[in-house]
Amino acid sequence: MRKIVLIAPALLVACSTAPAQPVVHGQTPGHTCVEGAADSHFGEVRSDAVGKAILAATHAAVIRWAPPNVMLTMDYRADRVTIWLDEANKITKIRCG
Repeated sequence: MRKIVLIAPALLVACSTAPAQPVVHGQTPGHTCVEGAADSHFGEVRSDAVGKAILAATHAAVIRWAPPNVMLTMDYRADRVTIWLDEANKITKIRCG
């Protein structure tokens, strides 16, 4: 019985796996938003297709839609693109972070 108690922790360690890439808060490995890459989308109406196109253009991993009169957190994420909208759901501003 004593041998099992001594071997069990070693077996548990052998079963655990480390992540392939370390996760850093606010950063998705391989994704850094490129400012100004999606400026051609100003004035377009919000849609899933437009969101995907902006993600592809900016190389961001996360998209944040900002409707009018909504407060946003000020935390900066290098892998996020924020898209501001007006009352008609048209894009007025696109910024990284």
